[in-house]
Amino acid sequence: MARIGIFGGSFHPPHNGHLLIAQEALAAFSLDRVVWLPANHPPHKELISGVSSEDRMELVRAAIQGNSKFSLSLIEFERQGPSYTIDTIRELKKREPAHDYFFIIGGDMADSLSTWRGIDELSRLVTFIGINRSGHPLDECNNPYGVQMIEVPLFDVSSTLIRKRIAAGENTKYLIPDAVRNMIEVKGLYGSGKSP
Repeated sequence: MARIGIFGGSFHPPHNGHLLIAQEALAAFSLDRVVWLPANHPPHKELISGVSSEDRMELVRAAIQGNSKFSLSLIEFERQGPSYTIDTIRELKKREPAHDYFFIIGGDMADSLSTWRGIDELSRLVTFIGINRSGHPLDECNNPYGVQMIEVPLFDVSSTLIRKRIAAGENTKYLIPDAVRNMIEVKGLYGSGKSP
């Protein structure tokens, strides 16, 4: 039996804040590994056009290549339609039923878990790890899904900020891994071509 962290997201693109969150969860919960799970069709988010699913897979692969405890799963690309977490976890449990699964979410998402599809079943299948983000403290009295919060050093960066900086030709060094930055520039993603 292994303790497996699941880190889902659009990763559009993956940045150093994502890496920090995954590593902090790995250490705090003594996880054997963290599986990065790019969403194919996130139900609550519109993906940016001009960047293919294959591009996003390759960007995640580039971001995590230096950490042997991180791996990439393309399970959400194996099916059509919206990428609901409950469907993904059911499939993972079917493939590897003996593992304990820990699902990593931002503190802002912890407050909206009641709106997730199949949340009651999902909360029995996984332990939620909530990342305490600035401005989104979890109400300890209102935590019906047993979210385990951890404090992560504040790294105030988002994929939206990264995309804007790339398009404007502004600095992204130390915000995203060099391998991700190089791939974005080589492929001309997010309006790149002039980022210092």
